[in-house]
Amino acid sequence: MKRYIVLAVTSLAMLSATAQDTYENARVLGSDLNGTARYVGMGGALEALGADISTMSTNPAGIGMFRHSYASVSFGGVHQEEVNKFDNLGKTNLSIDQAGFVFTMNLFDEDAYVNFGFNYHKSRNFDQIIQVNNRFTHPASLNKLAFAKNTFGSDVAGGYSLNNYTGKWMGYRNSAEVNDYGYPFTQWDYLYQNVYNVDDKNVANEQEPDIIFNDADNYYFDKSHRGWIADYDFNVSGNVRSRFFWGFTLGLHTINYKGYSLYDEEILSGDGPSIGTMVLEDERRITGNGVDLKAGIIFLPIEESPFRIGLSISTPTWYEMKSENYTVLHNNTVTPENYKPWGYDYLSSDDVYEYKYYTPWKFGLSLGHTIGNYLALGASYEYSDYSTADTRIYDGTYDEYDNENSYSDRVMNNHTDRTLKGVSLLKLGAEFKPDPSIAVRLGYNYQSAAYNEKGFRDTTLDSPGTYFSSTPDYVNWKGTNRITAGFGYRVNKISFDIAYQFSNTKGMFYPFQPDVEFDDPNGTWETNISTPSSLNFKRHQLLFTLGYTF
Repeated sequence: MKRYIVLAVTSLAMLSATAQDTYENARVLGSDLNGTARYVGMGGALEALGADISTMSTNPAGIGMFRHSYASVSFGGVHQEEVNKFDNLGKTNLSIDQAGFVFTMNLFDEDAYVNFGFNYHKSRNFDQIIQVNNRFTHPASLNKLAFAKNTFGSDVAGGYSLNNYTGKWMGYRNSAEVNDYGYPFTQWDYLYQNVYNVDDKNVANEQEPDIIFNDADNYYFDKSHRGWIADYDFNVSGNVRSRFFWGFTLGLHTINYKGYSLYDEEILSGDGPSIGTMVLEDERRITGNGVDLKAGIIFLPIEESPFRIGLSISTPTWYEMKSENYTVLHNNTVTPENYKPWGYDYLSSDDVYEYKYYTPWKFGLSLGHTIGNYLALGASYEYSDYSTADTRIYDGTYDEYDNENSYSDRVMNNHTDRTLKGVSLLKLGAEFKPDPSIAVRLGYNYQSAAYNEKGFRDTTLDSPGTYFSSTPDYVNWKGTNRITAGFGYRVNKISFDIAYQFSNTKGMFYPFQPDVEFDDPNGTWETNISTPSSLNFKRHQLLFTLGYTF
């Protein structure tokens, strides 16, 4: 245990602007490979081949290839490898993944159609368990990081200045500030400073409190993610003489996410032995609604050839989001001999805040070719620059339609630019029909990493997104490989399809930002170095689709 005397200055704080940080927001970027079993079985490579209801959200022109009205529903389950049940979330979970229809209208000649469609699909399935057990290879702990940020003294330097004017120890912008909390003063900073770091019981009257920290030996982390992003797509599409196809889709999106985590550190005394544990328990819910527009074309450039090219574009999804958390720090350490107890056995923090988030633009290029009536080949490429995502803060003013105005969170967006990067998505697929009623499918899908390897969740940022964060952990996920296979059978107007998907994503988990250096009040140089742990997220999906042509 290390104890220091620091000067605390009385001040009063208010904070009104709200936002969220890069890593919390990034979970809503992109989408899973999900939809109909035909689409999944071919790795999603149907943007140029078309005539599948799932292309409504990727290349809307694909719906223009339907010549008969059609309806389908898809359902199945996912299974995660190498984890144990946590927070009542099991390794296997069922899901309703898609339901929609296309209504075709033949116009003035047999080669001219205008089609209308609606499709619901689950673009993100958040169900995931993360479990980590590791040992710090360098002296570090989360309470030490909170201590370090207080030594920085101001928000400009990435920290804050402590005082207890309100009856709790709060972090202010600097020692002279009397109005505002410092944005780097996170909810978990508040908990650690009040539960453990500030000892105001073992000092003489009117003396400043001791500010302490202890290193940790091991850390344990368990987290359950659950929920989804649901997309509701409305499409109009058509064709010109079966050589040029066009389409537009209006997409409505709803977010329903819940995360629950336990972060446990085994705390060491100054002499080395364990003195107990400290456990940070956090529950976070994120909800929201968004809207976007998509447009696409498919054309056959060569006369008398079925070879086709597809082009698509999607606007950002303009989200309005709300984040809620309830966080508790449990102090299970023993009080040193001859010391009075200080702080709390546990303390909680909760908050609710709203903000806007605009995802990046997305662009697509696809190729398709058929050989007779027995073989279809598809390839698709999509690109979206995640580093351009825009976290926005409500400013308290309203436009003429009573909508609250917002502005970009410059500091957090700069961090997003440094942390995230452009993401490429490659899809390859094939469908073989040995008989008109039977289809066999194979696919491969690869999505490149969204995170820079050296990116980290910076809790020293002077941004509202930092202030409202309740945990410091993060994962830098690498690229995702998906291998798929499927089978289809058709009897008259009824079709039945099944698909299997295996996806694998590796990543590095960090309990908090990797390396913070600081001088303690006695002038001793200290470091707080986070030890990462490798993750391997393996998931299996089995998907069924029942379709009807009318």
